[in-house]
Amino acid sequence: MNLKAKVYVENQKKKVREALNVRLARLKEKGLKEDIIQKDATVRKLRAQVRKADYRLASIAAQEKLNQERAQAKLEKQAAEKAAKEAPPIKAEKGEPEKKEKKAKKEKQEKLAKPEGKGEGKKEKKEKQEKPKKGPEKEEGV
Repeated sequence: MNLKAKVYVENQKKKVREALNVRLARLKEKGLKEDIIQKDATVRKLRAQVRKADYRLASIAAQEKLNQERAQAKLEKQAAEKAAKEAPPIKAEKGEPEKKEKKAKKEKQEKLAKPEGKGEGKKEKKEKQEKPKKGPEKEEGV
C-alpha cells in the first residue's frame, strides 16, 4: 500500500462513517427493527467500506513499521562499519608481518605445484590413455 495514501484513506473512512451514522439514524427514525437495519444493503455496503479502510490502514502501518526497522538496521550497520574502520588501524600495525609471511608461503606453494604438473612420467600417460578404452566393451563369457 502506498504510504502517501494514508491521509486519503483516513479521510475516506471518516466520510463513510459519517454516511453510515446518517443512514442508521434515518432507518431508526423510520422505526425499523435492529435485524432489518442490519440487513439493509446500504448499511452493509458502508460497513464493508469501513472494513476496507481499516485493512488498508493496517497494511500502511505494517509497511511504516517495516521501513522504520530497516532504517534502524541501516543505522546500526553504518555504526558497526564506522567502528570497524576505527579499530583496524591499531590491529593492522600488529598484523602486517603476518600478511607478508602468508603471501610468501602462497608464492612458494604455487612455484612448487607447477613443476609437478609438467613432468608426468610415461607410465602415468599410458594409464590415462588406457582408462577410456575399457568402458563400453562386452565380455564374451556371459
